[in-house]
Amino acid sequence: MENGNELAVSDPEFRRLREEHRHHEERLHELAEKTRLSEDEELEEKRLKKEKLLLKDRMEAISRHRREEVPS
Repeated sequence: MENGNELAVSDPEFRRLREEHRHHEERLHELAEKTRLSEDEELEEKRLKKEKLLLKDRMEAISRHRREEVPS
């Protein structure tokens, strides 16, 4: 069974999704360190959180599909 690191090596889509997820996480961290967010930053934060969840769901679907392909 492949873990996330193995999938990142063997599956280009998974690698791209994981990288995008990491970038979202970094930007959300930057926003969280601010004392106050502008209206645009608040909208960006909401968008990034939604996108990050969608990315994670897609990565989990790829991982689940890969596990189902591998015979026990």
